Amino acid sequence: MTFDEWARARLPVLVRFAAALTGDRGLAEDVVQEVLARAYRRWSRIGSLEQPEAYLRRMVTNEYLSWRRRWSRVTPIAEVEPGPGEDHAEEHAERDALRRELARLPRRQRAVLVLRYYEHLTDNEIADVLDCPPGTVRSLASRALHALRVGGRIRELLGEQP
Repeated sequence: MTFDEWARARLPVLVRFAAALTGDRGLAEDVVQEVLARAYRRWSRIGSLEQPEAYLRRMVTNEYLSWRRRWSRVTPIAEVEPGPGEDHAEEHAERDALRRELARLPRRQRAVLVLRYYEHLTDNEIADVLDCPPGTVRSLASRALHALRVGGRIRELLGEQP
């Protein structure tokens, strides 16, 4: 499969993954564009892999995690994009609250949650993507989930709206 064929078929999936990871559609498109520019130059090698999409997903994750180092003045702000079809107000509010909470997490913790719950990867697969031991994945996930629970509870106690 050529790069153009692969990109035409799988680009929307890769952008959706990046949007879940970054919390911002514009930043997601920028990250994917950077990754695809590098992948194009190496497509003969990447395209011959058993799972080129998994490799590109890892590239997107690494690009997102390193984005801060190159663009330290840019702070992504989560934007809410309605899904296909009608969106009910309560569901919209819940998604918005979840995106805001995820945006507060450190990048690696957020990446672990997105890879686990959005991409449905196992701890070992996430460890491969992040190039760390599975124990680190479990630790990052535990800390992220704890931060989400504690953050929500503190705002509830203070009477703040999500």
